[in-house]
Amino acid sequence: MIRLFRDGARAALMTGALLLASCSQAPDAPIKPKTEFNIGWSIYAGWMPWPYAQQAGIVKKWADKYGIKINIVQVNDYVESVNQYTAGKFDGVTVTNMDALTIPAAGGKDTSAIIVGDYSNGNDGILLKGADNFSAIKGRQVYLVELSVSHYLLARALEKSGMKPTDIKTVNTSDADIVGAFSSPDVTAAVAWNPQLSVMKEQAGAKEVFSSAQIPGEILDLLVVDTATLKANPNLGKALAGIWFDTMALMKRQDAEGKAARAAMAKLAGTTPEVFESQLATTHLYADPKSAVAATSAPALVQSMAQVRDFSFTHGLFKGAASADAVGMSFAGGKTLGDAQHVTLRFDDSFMKLAADGKL
Repeated sequence: MIRLFRDGARAALMTGALLLASCSQAPDAPIKPKTEFNIGWSIYAGWMPWPYAQQAGIVKKWADKYGIKINIVQVNDYVESVNQYTAGKFDGVTVTNMDALTIPAAGGKDTSAIIVGDYSNGNDGILLKGADNFSAIKGRQVYLVELSVSHYLLARALEKSGMKPTDIKTVNTSDADIVGAFSSPDVTAAVAWNPQLSVMKEQAGAKEVFSSAQIPGEILDLLVVDTATLKANPNLGKALAGIWFDTMALMKRQDAEGKAARAAMAKLAGTTPEVFESQLATTHLYADPKSAVAATSAPALVQSMAQVRDFSFTHGLFKGAASADAVGMSFAGGKTLGDAQHVTLRFDDSFMKLAADGKL
């Protein structure tokens, strides 16, 4: 189930687990250099290069180059992987941009996004029955995982269509139940992600009226690392960048080796090569380090993260915050959003730049 754990159960975590960065941050003891690191991951098409790289020896190749050891550790539940990172059990983790902001960063854990791996380019969608235009959603009950990326997608679609959140009513539905719920004749609107989305599209009368392809670059998938650990161990960042772009170059090949790599990733995800390829088709991978650097340094990233943080604040995900500025973010080029004195989410393109310049 390629994306089953990526956003599911986020809502449950958000309601009680967050502490506001500006009032919870305590001085941290200096982190000493070390030689072994643990990186958590969960199953999603855009993150499967990590376990494949470990299986194929690419992780060892780059770790050996920098005299360190890197363990790529699977966690079966996505939210639990982010929880464990936030609690300090992992040095880094695969995570969406929204969750990086609303879980570790909003909880006071200084976090650096060092790999911008991909964005959802159709993996998330809004479905209606009996209509082929988004405007027909007005007045309907919309089934989705509340406070998830699905909820964010719905909010952006409403905004783009000149509608308000009050024009619809959301019905909180788990990712495990969304397919069954949409099969009921009484349910005529839903928001989902793949693979559930692809199944729901096949139901009678279902039409996709909006997708993440219409907000490119807003739903991002990242590799983040604890900032203090990264500062004390810059070779970790170099090795991770080398691993990622080495694996990207292989999986994008259209020859037998590339096909074999993607098939191995599909197996690691517990799915077929055909399903995995269909997932990749709606995942915009930043396979070239130059494109990843460009995306990370573009003004569009600041704009999209402003939208994400405004959504998060409006829906109470910055628990106890007086404004959306409570959690500070920094970007390539020195731009900041929010409280510059309490920056806890940093988009650091320095290691991707080293890859782009051939200096790893």
